[in-house]
Amino acid sequence: MSLANALARTRTEEDVKDAYIKALGLKSYFKGLVDIQTEEVWFEAKDAPTPPIVMFGQLLVYVRAAKKRGEAIPAFLAVIDREKAAIMPTERALPLLEDKNIVWPKSGSAAGRPLAAQIAPYVQTHIVEYEIAHDEAAFIKAVKDAIRERRIIRTPITPDNLRQVFDRWVEMIGSELGTVNPSDYAVLFFADIMHDGHNEAMTNLPARLLFNGENPVFLLNGQQYELASQRGYRNFWAIYHRPPEVKHRHYLLERRDSLLPLDEQKFKGAYYTPLHIVDKAYNELKATLGDNWQDRYIVWDMCAGVGNLEAKHSNLRNVFMSTLDQADVTIMKSNPAFAGAEIFQYDYLNDDVTDFGEIDYSLSNKLPAALRQALADAKSGTKGAKSILVLINPPYAESGSGIAKGDTNKIGVEKTRINAWMREMNVGYASKELFVQFLVRIARELPSATLAMFSTLKYVNAPNFEPFRRVWQAKFLEGFVVHSRAFDSLEGDFPIGFLIWDTRQKLSISEIDVGVLNRNGVFIGEKRYAAHPTILLLNTWIAKTPANGGPALPLSNSLKISKNPRPKRDYPGSIGYLYASNNDLQHSAIETLITSSIYTGGNGGGIYILPQNLWKAAIVFAVRRLIKPTWLNDRDQFLQPSQPLTDDFKSDCLVWMLFNGSNLTAGADGLHWNDRDWSLVNHFIPFTESEVGAKGRFESDFMVRYMADMMFSPEAQAVLDAGRTLFRRFHATQFPRKIRDEFKLGRPDAGWYQIRRALEAYQDTELTDFEPMKAAYAALSEKLRPLVFWLGFLPE
Repeated sequence: MSLANALARTRTEEDVKDAYIKALGLKSYFKGLVDIQTEEVWFEAKDAPTPPIVMFGQLLVYVRAAKKRGEAIPAFLAVIDREKAAIMPTERALPLLEDKNIVWPKSGSAAGRPLAAQIAPYVQTHIVEYEIAHDEAAFIKAVKDAIRERRIIRTPITPDNLRQVFDRWVEMIGSELGTVNPSDYAVLFFADIMHDGHNEAMTNLPARLLFNGENPVFLLNGQQYELASQRGYRNFWAIYHRPPEVKHRHYLLERRDSLLPLDEQKFKGAYYTPLHIVDKAYNELKATLGDNWQDRYIVWDMCAGVGNLEAKHSNLRNVFMSTLDQADVTIMKSNPAFAGAEIFQYDYLNDDVTDFGEIDYSLSNKLPAALRQALADAKSGTKGAKSILVLINPPYAESGSGIAKGDTNKIGVEKTRINAWMREMNVGYASKELFVQFLVRIARELPSATLAMFSTLKYVNAPNFEPFRRVWQAKFLEGFVVHSRAFDSLEGDFPIGFLIWDTRQKLSISEIDVGVLNRNGVFIGEKRYAAHPTILLLNTWIAKTPANGGPALPLSNSLKISKNPRPKRDYPGSIGYLYASNNDLQHSAIETLITSSIYTGGNGGGIYILPQNLWKAAIVFAVRRLIKPTWLNDRDQFLQPSQPLTDDFKSDCLVWMLFNGSNLTAGADGLHWNDRDWSLVNHFIPFTESEVGAKGRFESDFMVRYMADMMFSPEAQAVLDAGRTLFRRFHATQFPRKIRDEFKLGRPDAGWYQIRRALEAYQDTELTDFEPMKAAYAALSEKLRPLVFWLGFLPE
C-alpha cells in the first residue's frame, strides 16, 4: 500500500506516525517527546494538516533543549501530517538557537504561530516541502538519503565542558586502554581530542594518536596502548566534535594538570550530589548563562560538603567552597580535583550574623579577602567586577547536611541566627526549613547574585510557603527536576529541582516550566509547577464545620479508638467525618478517608460531613484518591474546580466514595473510651433493609433518602448493583464468632469496610466473587479519572 493510501485510512496521530514509519522502513527509532526520533532525523507529526513552519518551531524547541543538555542532535528535521511532509537540515537553524531576540516557549507543546513567525524569515528558504499525493517517492528518497548520510551534529569541546568531557572520555575510552597510570589519562586525552581522526591538530604533545587501519593506537613514553573494545571510542566521537576550536586549544592545554579521573567514592558522604546529575547541572548553567560562564562568574558554594558540585568545574581559580565541618575542608583540600579553589570552614547560618540582622565579616574573620572583595565589587557594581553565582545543594527540611542526608526531623536544628531573622519576617513554617534559611541570608548578602540550587520544590508551590513567597522573589531562568532516587540513601519518590534564579529581578513565583530527568539523568519530558493562592486550593473549598457539640469518639481507623490524648468535640447533626489532610498528591493516597466519628489518626485536616456538604465531601474524596501519586506529580496541589460540575459527576463521585476501600464508616456497639461505652451509627448505606436481606432495622436510612431522586450513570449503576450483591451476600452469611468480634458485627447497619473485610476473612470457608465489583469499580474510575484534570482539580 502506498503512503498516500495508508494516510487516507488514518484516524489518529499515532496512525499517522505508524504509516510514515512503515513507508520509510525505519528500523531503529524511538517514540517519545519527539514524535519519531532516529539518530539522523527527528520527526514532528500531526494528524490534521498543519503549517510546516509551526511544526518545525516545535521541533526546534526540542533541539534547543537537547543542545543545552549536551546531547547529540540530528542532522535533519522532518515534519509530517496526513497530506504533506517537509525536511530541513538542522544546521540551518542552529544560529537561531542562540538568538536572544527570539522568544522561545518553555515547552514544545507551547510552540505555535508566534514562534513560527519569528523563525520563518531565517529557515523558510531551507525547508523542502512535499505533497504526499504527488511527491511521495521524492520524500521517501530524501529521508532515506538523510539517514544513509549518517551525519550527526556533535557537541564541541570548550572550556566550560572540559571536565565533563574528560570524565566521559575516561569512562568510555581511557578505561579500555589497559594498565594506564590514571595520572597519564590527561595527556592521552589531549592527544585524542587534538586529532581530527586523520591528522594531528597540534604537534609536540607528550602523547600521540596513530591509527592501525581504523583502530586507534596511543603512544606515550615509548609504550603503546590499544583499545580492548572499539565501541566506546566510536560512541564517544559520535557525540563530541574534534578538534576543539583554535581559540580554545591553548587554554585547554593549560588546564591539563588539573584533570585527574574523579573517584566517585571520594564524594560519597553526608553531602553527596551524584556526579552524573552534576553533569546535567553544568549543561543547564552553560545554556542559561552562556559560553565561558566559568570565566565570567565567581562561584561560591557555601555548603560544599566534599565538593561534588564543583567536581565538574574547569576554572577553579574562580571558585570558593565553604562548609560547616572542618573534616570536609580537609578532604577537599587533599583532593587534586580542587587544586586552585579557595576552600574554608564557615557556618553560613550563624557566622558573621549580628543580633541586629546585619552581616559583619569581622566577627569571625573566616571569609577570604578575595571573596570579600568580589562580593563588595559585585554589590556596588564596580566596573569590570565579575558576577556572583551561588551554586549549592543546601541542607533541607529539618535535617542534616545536604539532600542525600534524608528528611528525618531533628527538633531544634533549625534554630540558627538566620532563623531569628525569619521569625521577625513572619514567614511561618518556612522559618523551620534549613534550605530556606540559606535563601534568606543569600538575599540579604548577595542581592544581585544568580542562584543555582538543588532542593525540594516546597518553596515554589507548597501552600505553607505562601508567606515566604511574598518575601522572597526572583526571576526564574531555567532548570530541571530529577527523581529523588538519583541521590544515594534518599528515601521516598519525589522531585528534586535544580533551579536557576536571577535574584536581581524581584518577581513573584507564579509558575515554572522545567525539564524532567529520570534517576539516570536521562531527559524524559517537561513539567510545569505552579504556585496558587491558598484561597484557590481544594482544601479551602468546603466551609469548616466548627466542632461545638459534646465529646466525640476519636478514631484511628474504622473501629479502632485513637490514642490521641486531646479531647475532641462533635458537630451536632453530622453524619460522618472526612479526613483530607495536606493538599498535595503526595499525601492524598494515605490522608483521605471517611469515618463515622472524628478521625484523629493523622496530622489533622478534616471536617465533619453534613447533609448540605456531602456532595462536596464526596467530590473531594474522589478527586484526591483517583489519581495515583508519582515521583513527578506528588507536589502538585489540588485546586477548586474551574469548570461547572454536572449532576452526573456529583453522583458518580458519591458512588465512587461509598465503595472505596477508604470508606471506613461503620455501625458498631461496644467501643469503650473515656470511661464509657460508645456506638457508631452508619449513615452511608445506599440500600434499604429489604434490598439486601438485612435481619434487622438500620438505625439510619439517610443515604437512601439522599440518593432517592438521583439519576445514576451506567457506570455508577453497575457499581451499585455489584455492591448490592455483596451486601446481600454479607447479610445471608453466618460468620463465626471470631470474625463477628473482630469486625463488631453485632448490628445490622454494618458499613462497607466491615462487609468487605468480613467476607474476605471468611474466604477460607466460603468464597465470595468480588470480580464483578472490581470490574464495575474500575470502569467508573476510568470514567472519572480524566475529569479530575478537565474540571480543573489538578493541573494538566
